[in-house]
Amino acid sequence: MFPYPSGTLHLGHLRVYTISDVLARFKHLQGYDVLHPIGWDAFGLPAENAAIERGQHPEKWTLKNIETMKQQMMAMGGWWDWSREFRTCDPAFYKHTQAIFLRLHERGLAYQAESLVNFDPVDKTVLANEQVDANGCSWRSGAKVEKVMLKQWFLKIRQFQDQLLDDLDVLAENKHWPERVLAMQRNWLGRSEGVKFCFSVERFDEDKSTFGPMDSISVMTTRPDTLFAVMYVALSPNHPFVRAAAKTDAALRDFLQRAQHLPPDSKEGYELEGVYAINPADDIMGYHDFPQRNGRVPVYVAPYVLDYGYGAVMGVPAHDSRDHAFWRANSEEPFIHPLITQHRGYEPGYFLPLEPDYADDEADTEKGFLSTEIPGYHDLSSDDAAEKIIGDLQKQNKVAERVVNWRLRDWLISRQRYWGTPIPIIHCGSCGPVPVPEQDLPVELPDLPDSYFKGKTGNPLAEDVEWKKTTCPSCGSPAERETDTMDTFMDSSWYFFRFLDAKNRDAPVDARLVNPGMPVEIYLGGVEHAILHLLYARFISKFFASTEWWPNGQRTAKGEPFKKLITQGMVHGKTYSDPKTGRFLRPDEVQVTKDTVRIKESGLEPKMTFEKMSKSKYNGVDPGTTIAKYGADVTRAHMLFQAPVSDVLEWDEKSIIGVERWLTRVIRLSTGSFLSTSVWETLDSHLTLDQTLVEILASLKENNIPTTTPPPTTQSAPSLIPSLPQPDRALWSKLQQTIASVTKSYAETYSLNTIVSDLMTLTNLISDTSPASEFTPYLQYHATTHLLRMLAPIAPATAEEGWELLRAKKNRVQTAKHDSIFAAGFPKAELDILPQLNSTQPCVVQVDGKKRFEVEIGRPGELRREEMEAFLLGELGGTEVGREWLERGKGKIWRIAGEGEEGEGKGEGGLPRGWKMIVVRGGRIVNFVSPRKG
Repeated sequence: MFPYPSGTLHLGHLRVYTISDVLARFKHLQGYDVLHPIGWDAFGLPAENAAIERGQHPEKWTLKNIETMKQQMMAMGGWWDWSREFRTCDPAFYKHTQAIFLRLHERGLAYQAESLVNFDPVDKTVLANEQVDANGCSWRSGAKVEKVMLKQWFLKIRQFQDQLLDDLDVLAENKHWPERVLAMQRNWLGRSEGVKFCFSVERFDEDKSTFGPMDSISVMTTRPDTLFAVMYVALSPNHPFVRAAAKTDAALRDFLQRAQHLPPDSKEGYELEGVYAINPADDIMGYHDFPQRNGRVPVYVAPYVLDYGYGAVMGVPAHDSRDHAFWRANSEEPFIHPLITQHRGYEPGYFLPLEPDYADDEADTEKGFLSTEIPGYHDLSSDDAAEKIIGDLQKQNKVAERVVNWRLRDWLISRQRYWGTPIPIIHCGSCGPVPVPEQDLPVELPDLPDSYFKGKTGNPLAEDVEWKKTTCPSCGSPAERETDTMDTFMDSSWYFFRFLDAKNRDAPVDARLVNPGMPVEIYLGGVEHAILHLLYARFISKFFASTEWWPNGQRTAKGEPFKKLITQGMVHGKTYSDPKTGRFLRPDEVQVTKDTVRIKESGLEPKMTFEKMSKSKYNGVDPGTTIAKYGADVTRAHMLFQAPVSDVLEWDEKSIIGVERWLTRVIRLSTGSFLSTSVWETLDSHLTLDQTLVEILASLKENNIPTTTPPPTTQSAPSLIPSLPQPDRALWSKLQQTIASVTKSYAETYSLNTIVSDLMTLTNLISDTSPASEFTPYLQYHATTHLLRMLAPIAPATAEEGWELLRAKKNRVQTAKHDSIFAAGFPKAELDILPQLNSTQPCVVQVDGKKRFEVEIGRPGELRREEMEAFLLGELGGTEVGREWLERGKGKIWRIAGEGEEGEGKGEGGLPRGWKMIVVRGGRIVNFVSPRKG
């Protein structure tokens, strides 16, 4: 676990920490050497913003929060390895983050460049593309992001883009990673194959300044077959053409300023007056060949065009929905002429243009056949036409080449803030940027007074003259330190390695510990990290696998850090709002009784929904309050029981009482009230944990426990099982089924909610089983020990208390050998005993393949064909519904036969003459086939 020390735990924290703790405890019970560490992702903007607001050093705020959260985490019954605890804000940790940066720089993977970047005007810092949401807002402050030109530090994540994409298939194996996360990463990496075309540019107004040396616009399209249908070219607001044109076009500058605040899917555009792009199709087809062609098309600036790739698109309104919407919003041209049809051989007269406001005015985005209007290409399929267009342009020595494009940009790590890892670079007037020698690490943050931060804006490091002053490591001249700090995702991109070697002073990690310890077996986190933390962690891990830090990484794990990923759902709180105004209501404005909820002021019934917890909605729940009221175990079990791990959890305290009663019943059961003194003495002397049923029965018989069955030998011990009364067999059968189901849920499906349900059912069965034989209390005892061990990961305190109660009943019982329940191991299902325990089975009876009835019959065992048929006829004839069908001379099967004659009996009831009996799956299906079907 690697929480950000925000100050207090909320239920979202509690949920993910509980899930993690449960799985760690389960693996420990199974005998694994489990590493379940804890650390603190302690750098970040919230601490610095709190310092600015309060006039307090961010380190003080952070350390205080860590102490508070640590106490809360201990109260929730968590089990972490605190000996490996560290904080990313500690120089002993960020020294190694700086060393990783230097190694990246040495490999040419870290560089500084002037770039148009995302700037958060509220937090006064640069953001990576991944930290800007779909609406163009900052992931943290929510402010509209601005574009500014700054010199920044980048990491070349794009050099790993092929590995990052290809190895998603490794993570997809056996559904180890959720498909949703894999899809989000594939989309963010954004690999696309297409064709590059070049549109030459014409400018007809000679009085205006030119664009300089650029004389064409490159585009990449995945639909080269639509080239003849291009009606415009659109450029990103950051395209070089646009920036050059803005120098002399005030209206364009105004538009670009406004465009910064437009949503990414905005259809607003700005037409570059007097500028036209020439369709390269002009080189393979003239006006006289194709009078409908759009050779010269307008050029627009369009916010919907992204910066990646060439920052330009060819607009095809007839065959692209987004282009269609943009064209309708920006052009007065009424007609859009489709050139691809879904049917071969369409004549122009049937292929009508699209007109605005008509029902059929929408783009046809499917591939098809080129219109007969295009000589030389008509009736070609889209794929064949694409190949011919590419070939014809190449014959004319025009650009038409297949290219691969990626959406992924290099990782921008510069941040203009104080509370982060300083970038270990020194700027020298003679030598340029020079890495800090590794022996001089860490480059520590200056220790500024509390008063310095009050109301501070901008970058404190840039203003600290004394801290900046240094000498060049290369030439010894006066120089200045880099004043940017690293993106905090840099710290969290490698912290999991550090847990394996948390005290290493000389290197980030030692390969002797990393090789056997990586990759992480199970990793938990919200889906919101899919394209931020998880992508960066994969990148840095693949880099580690190319170094001495994880030399076996590529061979053993493809450099992937996390083998299995579990993404827990959010926790939503009960939210009340006024039905008239929609205003969210505070808890003190609502009166809640057993049956009704009313607004105190108006008496109206409020609207109740479950929504993401937030202060503005007054729906937050303090987990500390719930734990104080019900206890950590009840809170944990209730949280797990309410929803599957990956689903949204709608927190409702109403049903928590049911979980509380269940755990109370477990404790009562653990007192062993169903066990007499003599039974305890027998348990002490002869029975041990994890005995099979045969071993239990044999041990009891051999030690003269009074029973109604004959004393067994070793060979005849299994013969005791069929003689057990049905309640005993049902209890042991249910126990084995529960162990199997719970083990699978813990180990494979992570359906922890069903574990709680299964254990509740087992608890009730153990409690409700009445003594049916001398064996019953012994079976109940063993079932209780298994129940407690299965419960231990979810409710550790309850399980430990129950274990202690069983042990305290008599000091010398076998549980006394295990001081803690977590030393007792996890039970293993005895599945091979189930067929012997279950003396009946379902039997589906068919007549001519059509189901007629289903009934429970005895298990036939291993029988020859004739014996099996006789046994089944006898079993079926012994049931009411069986007699209705098979009774000699009266059964319905005779009427179906239509012969009115009784066949020779093959058992009780017999069969009509000519009928056949087909037995499937050991008698679970019996099909009676009539003469006319047979």
